Parts: sequence; structure tokens; C-alpha cells
Amino acid sequence: MPAAAQPRRTRLVRALAAAGTGVAVLALPLIGATSASAATGTTATAATTTAGYANNLDGWIRESLAIMAEKHIPGTYNGIYRNIIRESSGNPNAINLWDSNAAKGIPSKGLLQVIDPTFNAYHVAGTSFNIYDPVANITAACNYAAARYGSIDNVFGAY
Repeated sequence: MPAAAQPRRTRLVRALAAAGTGVAVLALPLIGATSASAATGTTATAATTTAGYANNLDGWIRESLAIMAEKHIPGTYNGIYRNIIRESSGNPNAINLWDSNAAKGIPSKGLLQVIDPTFNAYHVAGTSFNIYDPVANITAACNYAAARYGSIDNVFGAY
């Protein structure tokens, strides 16, 4: 197969092998630097939370449900998930800068789009005081929804 028709990686590996070990050592950091995390300067997130749940949407919901069960806050996985997807598409750093709350200077934040006063009033002991913390945001929002609507399961729109 002509060099032009070979996949780029095959040509690179052959070029490194032909060039010798000294060049390969110099080239390896360049290969690694093409990954998204290295290119952006971000670090990989932990695979699990400090409580041992997966550090992703599923794990955050499950950890929140465990805390909610201890604190007798009603809610189900499906109710939480449905509201998260509608409010933030699962982005724990989501912030709404255009609605009436934002116009008043208190934008909705996090997975369940909670404003600071609501988060502070319904914060659940044992969770972070950071509104962007996924577990703290979910748990506070569910605590608020329980007080106002009986459960997050009863919320089907902006709340």
C-alpha cells in the first residue's frame, strides 16, 4: 500500500520505528498532547465520588437518593432524572442567564437550576454548600420540591 493511502497512525508508527529510539522518546509527549484533556489543560475527574458512587449523572442521583432516604425527603430516580434533563441536560455547571431570576441578579444554577436563596434555604446537612456540586444541588432541589409540591416526582415544568 502506498504511504499516502496508509492510515496516518500506521505511517507515524513506521516513521518512529525507522527513525530510532531517540526520536521516539521525543515524539511520545507530542502524541499524548493531542488528547482532549492534555490539550485543554484539564485533569481527569475521579471515577467515583467520595461516597463511592460513580462520578456521573447516575451516581449523583443515586447518592442524592441515599441522602434523601436518610432525611426522609421523597423522590424517585425517574422523577429526578426527568427534571434534570429538562432543566440542564445533565450539565452540573449549567447557569440560566436570561430568565426572570437572572434579570433580578439571581440566576438558576446547576443540574436542577436552583437559585441561591432557594439552595440556601433548602440545603441538606451533610452535602456541600457549593450550589454547583451535583449531589448538593439535587438534594436541595428535591428538598424544596418536597416542601412545595410533595415530591420532585410531582414537578413537570419549571418550578
